[in-house]
Amino acid sequence: MPEALSQEMTAPARAALIDAQGVSLSRDGRRVLDAVDFRVDRGEIVTVVGPNGSGKSTLMQVLIGALKPDAGQILRAPGLRLGYVPQTLHIDATMPMPVGRFLSLPRRHAAVARAAALARVGLEPEVEAQPMSALSGGQFQRVLLARALLMAPDLLVLDEATRGLDQPGTAAFYRIVEDLRRELGCGVVMVSHDLHVVMRASDRVVCLNGHVCCHGTPEIVASAPEYRALFGMGTQGTLALYRHDHDHRHDHDASCAHDIAGGGDA
Repeated sequence: MPEALSQEMTAPARAALIDAQGVSLSRDGRRVLDAVDFRVDRGEIVTVVGPNGSGKSTLMQVLIGALKPDAGQILRAPGLRLGYVPQTLHIDATMPMPVGRFLSLPRRHAAVARAAALARVGLEPEVEAQPMSALSGGQFQRVLLARALLMAPDLLVLDEATRGLDQPGTAAFYRIVEDLRRELGCGVVMVSHDLHVVMRASDRVVCLNGHVCCHGTPEIVASAPEYRALFGMGTQGTLALYRHDHDHRHDHDASCAHDIAGGGDA
């Protein structure tokens, strides 16, 4: 089996912030990712969708370097800075940690920088004094996003960052993400089950079920047989209601691959 590689891309040969090529990974004797190709360019929002156990979270962990693939390579733009928002983070209520302290982990940030990051996600500076365990679900996720922004990221990786939020909270969170993309010019990778919301915000959608089933613009993916086999016909009308409009173009060809029988752990 070919050895996995992780390296920086030589500019200006590639425009991608991150480019996964032929990535495969097995866990506990099961193939979770099978020859996955995946890339994100600066300034675009790419959403990864798929059923439970399809390898979405595993792919995110490979992209950020937390897991090493068995085969394939991960090419990163020189000096790439990543901001990561996980799907779950447990804060022990018996050990209260104020928001300000949490924002300064693993390294300290100036008060003005912390305040600016909180403001960008719609929170007042006073929230710094509150314990993390006392925040509402929406506030908690915004604080996680603010902490990611303190890394001055070129690429934001959001792994089901709205899990547990209600629909208004979810929509508000993704509006913030869209605004950040415009303001910062960063790339964004999102994993989510909130199809009707994230499809609106996406420039490209990648449908994953162990391998890439299909990918392309939201409209093309929603009409693909592979996507409909996984999620049913009902999402098509909702997608039309939330159609994403933007004034820039992306030259990625849509592709719908082979059957969707494969699968893997999330």
